[in-house]
Amino acid sequence: MKKIRVMLADDHALVRAGFRLLLNEIHDVEVVAEAGEGYEVLRQIREKLPDIVLMDIAMPGLNGLEISARISREVKDVRIVFLSMHDDRQYVMQALNVGAAGYLLKNADRSELELAIRSAMKGEPYLSPAVAKQLIEGYAARMQGLETEMPSNLEGSPYEKLTPRQRQILQLIAEGNTCKEIARRLNLSFRTVQVHRTQLMNRLNIHDTANLVRYAVKAKIVV
Repeated sequence: MKKIRVMLADDHALVRAGFRLLLNEIHDVEVVAEAGEGYEVLRQIREKLPDIVLMDIAMPGLNGLEISARISREVKDVRIVFLSMHDDRQYVMQALNVGAAGYLLKNADRSELELAIRSAMKGEPYLSPAVAKQLIEGYAARMQGLETEMPSNLEGSPYEKLTPRQRQILQLIAEGNTCKEIARRLNLSFRTVQVHRTQLMNRLNIHDTANLVRYAVKAKIVV
């Protein structure tokens, strides 16, 4: 029987180890790769082509949402199931908007983990019960006119106007990197990074680093 090939993407080694132990108990599942940094995750997905990626949202370098958006455009047969500690609607809607095949809370047991993987393999989105409950309650509240209108994701926001490179630089700035460090990491000139930084600040109408960081946290680009 062909095994389901799974990759673990989380910046905490203990979390990866815990899920690896759970996956080892599922007879037709094998872990083919793991990584804890966003660009390394992206590289290994492209190289290993796993069936399923169990991925955290917040990771250094490149967050899980951006990775999922890229992979959904590039590799149709790789399914992303997000692993998260957060069950609020904003996280879930962002994950679904970038093509996630599932959203699983990190306190899931082996049976739920297996169900999420098998559902994703069949093309059936899986949501942890607590997550599904949040979405249903939010929908019901909106239908009754009880919920104040507010965006549940970044769609239609100034963030959508940023180029992929500007999004990368925004995340790296929010993670505390200087323009010089960003230039070195992305193999760009210092001047090019400064230009991108200025352009993304203008598009977001934010003109200092502290408020850029606040925006990135509020938008769940970093945690």
